Amino acid sequence: MAAITPDQKTISVLDTEAVERMQKWTELMGRGQQMMLEFWSRDPEMLPAADPLGLAATWQRAMGAWMSDPAKLMELQGRYVSDAMALWQSFLVPGSAKPEAIEKLATQKDKRFAGEAWHETPAFDFMRQSYLLTANYWMEASHDLDGLDAREQARAQFLIKQFVDAMSPSNFAALNPEVLTATVASGGANLMKGLEHLLEDLKAGRMKMTDENAFEVGRNVAITPGSVVFENRIMQLIQYAPTTDSVHETPLLIFPPWINKFYILDLTAEKSFIRWAVEQGLTVFVASWKNADESLADVTMDSYVGEGMLTAIDTVREICGTESVHTIGYCVAGTTLAAALAVMEARGEAGKVKSATFFTAQVDMSECGELGVFIDDAVLDTLGRMTAEKPYLDGRNMAVTFNMLRSNDLIWSYVVNNYMLGKDYFPFDLLYWNSDATNVPALWHRRYLEDIYRDNLLVVPGGMTCLGVPVDLSTVSTPSYIQGGKEDHIAPARSAYKLTQHFTGDKRYVLAGSGHIAGVVNPPSANKYQYWTSETLPERFDDFVATASETKGSWWPDWIGWLAPRSGKKVKPRVPGSGKARGKYKVIEPAPGRYVKERIS
Repeated sequence: MAAITPDQKTISVLDTEAVERMQKWTELMGRGQQMMLEFWSRDPEMLPAADPLGLAATWQRAMGAWMSDPAKLMELQGRYVSDAMALWQSFLVPGSAKPEAIEKLATQKDKRFAGEAWHETPAFDFMRQSYLLTANYWMEASHDLDGLDAREQARAQFLIKQFVDAMSPSNFAALNPEVLTATVASGGANLMKGLEHLLEDLKAGRMKMTDENAFEVGRNVAITPGSVVFENRIMQLIQYAPTTDSVHETPLLIFPPWINKFYILDLTAEKSFIRWAVEQGLTVFVASWKNADESLADVTMDSYVGEGMLTAIDTVREICGTESVHTIGYCVAGTTLAAALAVMEARGEAGKVKSATFFTAQVDMSECGELGVFIDDAVLDTLGRMTAEKPYLDGRNMAVTFNMLRSNDLIWSYVVNNYMLGKDYFPFDLLYWNSDATNVPALWHRRYLEDIYRDNLLVVPGGMTCLGVPVDLSTVSTPSYIQGGKEDHIAPARSAYKLTQHFTGDKRYVLAGSGHIAGVVNPPSANKYQYWTSETLPERFDDFVATASETKGSWWPDWIGWLAPRSGKKVKPRVPGSGKARGKYKVIEPAPGRYVKERIS
């Protein structure tokens, strides 16, 4: 950051003829504020035609909701004009009071405006504060729309936030002091380098976030020693080599989400949950899912439960010679694992699973967060058109959707760094994994979105079937460890908490600091974040938060403390290919296997 912060020489250039420049900026900002006011009042009929996702239609209805109450709109506009004029006055007449809204915003950290010039150079400071003020009013307006149902209200709020984030002055080269300084210092070389990055990304069909040449699966990520001991068309089953003198009798079987690759749980050695679990004396297995192609055209939830989870559970039991296994389901794999447990319960096979751990998983979508914005008939119709010619959804499209949930961090910051500042891509294993997208079967994806996300049938007893069995989660009595992320934008913590109300039997809920990834991948050695626990599980998530106790650091030790007493006696370590069924399950190839190395071209 130091290399792009304006130095005194650059600032002196920027401050030449300061009075004239200030007058120009204030005139421009005044015009900009007026344009925003006019835009607010624009006739909805003048807005763009409906787009394939129905977002333009939502925008029109939001504008209509504003216009339906002129008194409320005039009151909001009046406050905005008053605050905007007060802000303008505070710059023209130093020492005059700033708007209360700006004073509140000044206490909030915003990485977009971390550079000194945004605060110390008057023109940029004014631009920053004017934008924040306008953005604050836009977001206030988005939360006060009469006449819209809850789903449409959420869609409107999401759409308006995307617009507000995109219009940040930090996203425009001519308005960003860091970009201007870099351009002056390099003679425009940063813009040329940024153009190279942009063209490369356009050719690749996605925005790169890291130096992808710095990593290779099996070389410096996904490197925990192990072997593929079973495979079918939908998965490879990896068994990891033991590192302890003895192991717990009950093995651990991990189901990662098939919308991502499993090595999020096996990044570098220091961050690897899989390596850490092996070091705790567990015999660890992981399902590595096949990257969807034409061969998986018929795959549905039944396939992931039957050919995937139930097959893997029986295989691990046979390899280890045990009656049961511990299981982990991450994200959509956790949702599917819940259905699998209900199927086993109905079949009288619940004893095959000793415990189930859920990482940021949801079964009840009544409060599923911003992702619900994308799940309606228009989106499903668009999905049908996108997959009409091929039976799978390109994982890059899904990655964009997830990135939009945190557009400032996962989209606009890279636009600035990669394309405007022309910075070299920084090698970061987590971002490499994030860019290693996976295709998903179109048939499964549509049914998942319709039945579980849109219609919320998984929590309706008998509302949907799996392998011909009516699913009733209330019958599941398997001991469950349920983890949610405090800042999770994909599976909100309050949504993950609902698992506690649908299962019976022993349950423990842990609220981890951070979000969907960092809240899970948080090794004890990092000594980061915190987690909250409670000995009681009240019906309401807010009541859990109010009574839970905080513990600093990783929640992983809490999990192994819960799991170990349920894991039986200690036995000899199990080496891949030499277990109870050594003749049947031979080593196929070293971990991480072929499936995880398949990349979208």
